[in-house]
Amino acid sequence: MVNKSEAVPGGRQAAYTARNRAALILAGQEVLAEIGPSATIEQLAAQAEVSPTTIYKYFENKDRLFVEALGDIWHEWVPWAFAQTSTTDQLEAVVTLCRRLFRVKQTHPQFAEILHNTIKQMPEFFIQADEETAKGVLARMASAGQIAGDDFENRFKLWSSMFLGLMAHVHVTEDLSAEEADDAIGIALSVWGITPAKAKKIISRDLGLTLIK
Repeated sequence: MVNKSEAVPGGRQAAYTARNRAALILAGQEVLAEIGPSATIEQLAAQAEVSPTTIYKYFENKDRLFVEALGDIWHEWVPWAFAQTSTTDQLEAVVTLCRRLFRVKQTHPQFAEILHNTIKQMPEFFIQADEETAKGVLARMASAGQIAGDDFENRFKLWSSMFLGLMAHVHVTEDLSAEEADDAIGIALSVWGITPAKAKKIISRDLGLTLIK
């Protein structure tokens, strides 16, 4: 049987590169959890057991590696979060994802540490991790008339700022409980033209969290 990576010109090298990038991203996630995005290239290299030069072969700088490391763990978590709910209502699914992020320490401890360090040190990393996807989902909802779509850009900026603020209060200063953050996200839904009654109904849904030991 012919190995696929050998059958295609450059396939073996591509597989080698992919493995090395994946290993560096994993090391990046570990560093984000232990130190945060303020970590030096030397600290990152030490965790990955490579030289700083090796990192630069695959990423233009450590910030780019950290953005991808956060993005990867984020995109692993999101399908899990959505799989925990049976709702067919897209707005409720989005709000449920936000509520699960408030409780991520109970289900994904390493991700919680990454969120704490990232939001505390460089909040823009958190925004960059999923801004494009989140914006696309909300834009489609606006086009379908599920949420208010006029002046979409400003609504999205305001929503993102409020959500980041709530995440900071839950995961960094820890002066806001998950339940209090639920109430706040319900109020924030007014940005999208959602009535208080509908918002209250959405945030009152049982999350049915599956705890990870």
